[in-house]
Amino acid sequence: MINVLYEDNHLLVVEKPVNVPVQADSSEDSDLLTILKSYIKEKYNKPGEVYLGLVHRLDRPVGGVMVFARTSKAAKRLTEQFASKTAKKRYVAVVMGKAMAQKELCCYIKKDEKTNTSYEVDKNADGAKLAKLKYTLISRHNELSLLDVELFTGRHHQIRFQLSNDNTPIWGDRRYNMQSKDGQQIALYAYMLTIEHPTLKKSMTFTSMPSLKPFNMFKSELEGLVNGVSIVYEDENIVAVNKQRGVSVNDDGDENSLECRLKRLYKEIYPVHRLDVNTAGLVLFAKNMDAKTELDKAVKSRSIRKFYNCTVIGTPTKKEGTLKAYLVKNADDSLVRIYDKKLPDSKEIITKYTVISSENDISKLEIELVTGRTHQIRAHMAYIGCPLVGDDKYGDRSFNKISKLPFDLTAIKLVLNFEENSQLAYLNGKTIEL
Repeated sequence: MINVLYEDNHLLVVEKPVNVPVQADSSEDSDLLTILKSYIKEKYNKPGEVYLGLVHRLDRPVGGVMVFARTSKAAKRLTEQFASKTAKKRYVAVVMGKAMAQKELCCYIKKDEKTNTSYEVDKNADGAKLAKLKYTLISRHNELSLLDVELFTGRHHQIRFQLSNDNTPIWGDRRYNMQSKDGQQIALYAYMLTIEHPTLKKSMTFTSMPSLKPFNMFKSELEGLVNGVSIVYEDENIVAVNKQRGVSVNDDGDENSLECRLKRLYKEIYPVHRLDVNTAGLVLFAKNMDAKTELDKAVKSRSIRKFYNCTVIGTPTKKEGTLKAYLVKNADDSLVRIYDKKLPDSKEIITKYTVISSENDISKLEIELVTGRTHQIRAHMAYIGCPLVGDDKYGDRSFNKISKLPFDLTAIKLVLNFEENSQLAYLNGKTIEL
């Protein structure tokens, strides 16, 4: 029986089962399109041939959300949405190898008709097609990583090939993962689809989540994804979330904030520290008041170590160093200012950095934020002559306008430490990272 997610006179949205072909093929196995036509014919007592438009596809072994058109008008408009990329498709994948916190994959690929596989080619090769996707690391369990994949182009076996080509093959993919074993089900699933209704002209989002192995290892993380939350770590007392850029941490009347999203999942939830709206990465929340008290103490005593990655203009004079200065917050212009000497109302700031790489006047840094003041990293790096790229508030606006490089500041790692008698002492020494 097919799980129907939504149905009206124009649309039929369903959960495609794994290992069912979308339409009839040489295997002569039951296909989804034929099954759904029979469903409509029986439910509505339709005489003759039933119309059902196929407007996009999923690989046979892959399950997830699919939309079908019940009228030719709907089919035309939905096809246009998929062609123009206004229809948005999101996938979850469990991969092997070392996945990064976030990465964009872009190359040109071509389908080998004889072997039914895709491979990378030069962009000028005959039949070459651009393949582009972006993934975000949600969580790790042992040697496996859960990825949220956003697909920008729809090429043959694109996600499967591109992830394998990047040394993070999908678990159970017997075509592109040499380590897969017989009997394993490929861990790729189309969990979210956003379209514009062809007649109502309103945006509609449909979700479905996988439950088979190894997805069952990531149950909480998958539930979070449905609510727009990337859960990286969770136990009975705390939740660590991977915040996306543009999302605020605290409620403050913002229904899109992380706090509001988490409230839909938990009875109690309390943020214990902040990230700027445009800063991505790890944020800690407490699941009860006792845990919040202990986390607040740890944050205040600086016993929780916080690490960031950022991209800056220029290169610091030393490969690594500890920067000390004083910060004054000006509420009138929403800016902070940095000084070498202590001034009235100033607060000491300490910022440690390590240069990871440098190329063409751009450097990648790892930052340890020893003190946590407003805009500390952005203002402190600008003060030493290495402002963050894309930062128009403290950085080089002219450079940003010409380079068009995005703002890049991500909280990548938290190292937890608590007092020995703390309720959270069991977490001492634990590292949570993207």
